[in-house]
Amino acid sequence: MYDLQGQSEPKGIKRTLSFFGAVGGVLYFLIEVLVVALALAVVVYLFLLSPHEVIGHSMDPNFANGEYLIANKVIYKTKLPNRGDVIIFKHSETEDYIKRVIGLPGDTVAIQDGKLVLNGNVLDESEYLKSSVYTNGDDYLKEGQSITVPDGKIFVCGDNRPNSSDSRNFGPISLDLLKGKAWLVYYPFSDLRLVEHAKYQ
Repeated sequence: MYDLQGQSEPKGIKRTLSFFGAVGGVLYFLIEVLVVALALAVVVYLFLLSPHEVIGHSMDPNFANGEYLIANKVIYKTKLPNRGDVIIFKHSETEDYIKRVIGLPGDTVAIQDGKLVLNGNVLDESEYLKSSVYTNGDDYLKEGQSITVPDGKIFVCGDNRPNSSDSRNFGPISLDLLKGKAWLVYYPFSDLRLVEHAKYQ
């Protein structure tokens, strides 16, 4: 019989065990990183940011049908939107809208000669609309009429005025329906950009 005491494991077995040990360590590390990344993604999605698809042409030419954007979900938890902000809000149980804030609670909004009038002054929308754009009235706010935005609500319009269902039609929307402020357009990748919000004088 052979005495095996004192003999070490063959070098090939040692190398194999060492290799699998290293691979196992790397896999364990990658799994840890993946779990942490997924947890952070869930937190960000639930509490901070949310993706949205632009459906329709109501915000042409500034936001195109089929574009995807990310909205900041928390910014309006502690403050009112600014006039000129591009927002996402819940329109129905199955549909969100993207529009631009025109009037805040207490503001007077009117339409005169195809232009929006805010608190007695014709609104300068040259940052995002061509001068040829005509703002028509609708069921809620007709040409030549004016309304005062109620407390707890805001008046919104689409940039594509002839082809937008907005507060001119369905009236001011409740602040409770706000889902976020448009922040980043991320698809198509060729149109990647930060969203620019108007600032009215």
